[in-house]
Amino acid sequence: MDFEKLLYEGKAKSVYQGENEDEVIVKFRDDMTAGDGARNENMSKKGYINSIISAKIFETLENEGVNTQLIELVEPCVMKAKKLDMIPIEVIVRNIATGSIIRKFPFEDKTPFNPPLIQMDFKDDEFHDPMLNDAIAKALGIASQEDLDNLRELALKVNDIMSKMFKDIGILLVDFKIEFGKDCEGNIILGDEISPDSCRLWDAETLDMLDKELFRQGKDDIVIDAYEEVFNRLLTKEDKEKWNL
Repeated sequence: MDFEKLLYEGKAKSVYQGENEDEVIVKFRDDMTAGDGARNENMSKKGYINSIISAKIFETLENEGVNTQLIELVEPCVMKAKKLDMIPIEVIVRNIATGSIIRKFPFEDKTPFNPPLIQMDFKDDEFHDPMLNDAIAKALGIASQEDLDNLRELALKVNDIMSKMFKDIGILLVDFKIEFGKDCEGNIILGDEISPDSCRLWDAETLDMLDKELFRQGKDDIVIDAYEEVFNRLLTKEDKEKWNL
């Protein structure tokens, strides 16, 4: 795989130009960050685990009619994907109140949201990803009203599919962040990744955390164990054979 032309380097992934103009190669790294990148550690196997989990989730979403950036997982840590013009909006879907939402609003911890709460943040580290409303998003020129309506509709569909997917393996999908971009024809496509880095996942019986929140809380010694637990529950024997695991 050719990693010559670097297009973008994020906190945990590097994006390179693919062989075709409309394709990119996404390389998952072992970096783990918190606090807008203020804390950065290397977690062995994290990129490997996240790339495979993300590919599995994207494939499941594709099968349920959600267009994603994934073309194929070439090998662990390396994903061939459609080239997108990313929309600088983080779409957050919350099924259960926890984390920043209970620090900013008077919700009781672990209160279910029914229907799910959709939050949109402006993706910009300089401004610390502030919360958006439709008027601000349109004033910034980053999305039209039609775009915003589509993002919400797609986010709810993704939530329905993923909630069932995780429920079937004994995990609660507490909340998650997703990002979208537009392809060369202007279609809105689900991009970036979906993994324990971008989701809050709790064991359905014990409510033990199985996600990046462990790292935020300084529990570095059990982070990868938690990610591996999600990996092992989510992947079938056929998945492992497919990716030569």
